Amino acid sequence: MNSHWRIFTITTFWESHWNALWVVIDWMPANFKINFENIAYELGRRKPGQSHITTWRKELDEEFEVLSWIFEWKSTWHPISIIVKNSNQKSWDYDNLKDLYRPNHADLTYDLKYWIRDHRWWWRSSWRETLSRVIAWAIAKQYLKEKFWIEFYAFTSQVWEYKNQKIDYDFIEKNILRTADKDISWNMIKYVEDIASKWNSVWWIIECHIKNPPSWLWEPVFGKIKSILASSMLSIGWVLWFEYGAWFNTINLTWIDYNEWFESDWLKISSAHNNYNWVLWWITTWEDIIFRVAIKPTSSIYTKQKTVDKNLNEIDFQISWRHDPCILPRVVPVIESMAAIDILDLILLNNAKKY
Repeated sequence: MNSHWRIFTITTFWESHWNALWVVIDWMPANFKINFENIAYELGRRKPGQSHITTWRKELDEEFEVLSWIFEWKSTWHPISIIVKNSNQKSWDYDNLKDLYRPNHADLTYDLKYWIRDHRWWWRSSWRETLSRVIAWAIAKQYLKEKFWIEFYAFTSQVWEYKNQKIDYDFIEKNILRTADKDISWNMIKYVEDIASKWNSVWWIIECHIKNPPSWLWEPVFGKIKSILASSMLSIGWVLWFEYGAWFNTINLTWIDYNEWFESDWLKISSAHNNYNWVLWWITTWEDIIFRVAIKPTSSIYTKQKTVDKNLNEIDFQISWRHDPCILPRVVPVIESMAAIDILDLILLNNAKKY
């Protein structure tokens, strides 16, 4: 599927290492003034070449072009088309992949499914496809903040044994790993540097906080907020699991230990621990939605790996081009992107049913 969701719909297309990527954003509410600087800022958070722990490939991702249906900086309800050109593609880097299958990549499965694979462009499996999602996110983020005061904060919460013990939203954009704990950030960075120096990569966990959500987001049975968020997060190629609320730690708890009772301060209802993440019977309340995702280690490492070619010959394989030793900081805005698209789609769907 190349399109996502029901009302606020995005469609992404084109190829990673050709001349451009596109996104079409449909059903954006009309007469909303779009901040183009905000789009450039969010694209800058996702782009390669941010620091020494990401790929050194340079792309002018902040330079985008609006092709249709924004008039005088405002949305017109019609589909919005935006393009970003690939300024630094080197398709010949992939010529040695024509007849072999890289471990933990889409090479083998594309051949099995389609019986054809363009080894140069890498079709829809490239991380670069997420650029289109971030464009949609930038617009959705602005709309949700201005109209509903909803905000999104994703950050690196764990690398190896190093976990955030406190959360400072202001610190997230002040360090190259986008972690929220200043006291642990240096240990995280040194560990990632050490792993990268050994031509290896590592797991990590990203946590996302959705601040000030409405208290009525869900759809019955198959449209529960947890299933919608999980589906979107798992559509991101590097995400391998999703959890929310009290996480998997609750497996050792009985109901008496896990249960939340309501408390009141005469202004609002709250709970002592928020074990269920303030999603009651899978409907949002007015409290923050918090979830985590695990990101798998980068597959394209410079260490030799064993694989096979199309003729079933076992061979040793080693990449020799530009890849992220750590894609971690570039994943953070993509997690926010998918969460914002989900929330805006649910709001518009809810409004469509009311009027």
